Amino acid sequence: MDYPDGILVGRARVPGHDHPRIVTVRDGDLFDITAKGLATVRDIAESGRAAEHVRSAPGVSLGSAQAVLANSVAADHDASVPSLLSPIDLQAIKASGVTFVVSLLERVIEEQARGDKSRADALRSEILDLIGMDLSELVPGSDAAVKVKAALMEKGVWSQYLEVGIGPDAEIFTKGQPMSAVGYGAEVGLHPSSSWNNPEPEVALLVTSAGAIIGATLGNDVNLRDVEGRSALLLGKAKDNNASASLGPFVRLFDGDFTLETIKQSEIALRVEGEDGFVLEGHSSMSQISRTPESLVAATLGAHHQYPDGLVLYLGTMFAPVQDRGGAGMGFTHKLGDVVSISTSSLGTLSNTVNLSTKCPPWTYGSSHLLRDLAKADLL
Repeated sequence: MDYPDGILVGRARVPGHDHPRIVTVRDGDLFDITAKGLATVRDIAESGRAAEHVRSAPGVSLGSAQAVLANSVAADHDASVPSLLSPIDLQAIKASGVTFVVSLLERVIEEQARGDKSRADALRSEILDLIGMDLSELVPGSDAAVKVKAALMEKGVWSQYLEVGIGPDAEIFTKGQPMSAVGYGAEVGLHPSSSWNNPEPEVALLVTSAGAIIGATLGNDVNLRDVEGRSALLLGKAKDNNASASLGPFVRLFDGDFTLETIKQSEIALRVEGEDGFVLEGHSSMSQISRTPESLVAATLGAHHQYPDGLVLYLGTMFAPVQDRGGAGMGFTHKLGDVVSISTSSLGTLSNTVNLSTKCPPWTYGSSHLLRDLAKADLL
């Protein structure tokens, strides 16, 4: 099953409507619950009663939810029947980086390799030998972390990635603009200049403008290792490209059975299947995160920065693929046509197919288009 039980909210493309429809799942069917004043996921999230509304709102059945998910796969899409979109709309799309020690070390390797994947294996061994300790036990910003920072600087291996990994400040960046994310079954995009890249399986939190964390979904924070490795100042090019932010299949809203504590204990599984027969599997354990989800939200939103339409926040990943593909010591990189599946029992499965960002469908429907269409339909 690609979706879990629980209170689910998402968006769908439905024939006969110019604008995305708000949907939920009930007894295996997908229901259109679009209502005046609550015609966006943003408005539902900001209502203060999101879970209650989605659970009880009247709706119209669109048929089997599993059939709609199947029709959402780009290669099998039939425009005459409903298909899923990204489950968020007007929210800002933010992401946190270097929140797991494995990810931290791989970012250091990228930086030291200057984008050259052939140097990664040797650098990995050298850096691990120099560090000589388990960084996963460190609390970022603690006195112990300050001492480790001083010791590493003496050894000449200090890095901007170690700074955000164990220093006092989290790395928070803009992954994409509102309305730019793709959803379940869509193609995800790689910038055509990249030759060393990977998926990043993550949990993403739905956060209101007041900072309340009210739900979660799965995300693929598509990453260009060679681009960011050349310079962290190229983060925008490495992270924000057409179809480079995937979310879905639905946002699961918190209730008595599903809470933030559920997320903190989640095991996120990743499977990459290539047209060449290559298979990569891995996992990311949220219990190993070095900064709490609450602290990452606080670093993003507060008196220092407001988001009046709320936001979705990718929490980072501990998964950094090093399995060789295409030759010894070459590590992992995507090939076009790879199918990436990210799953966990509480949030279902997010599946996408890899393509070049220049070949994915262009992003043409933005916030202004949505608001005009909703106004025309008298739904605002």
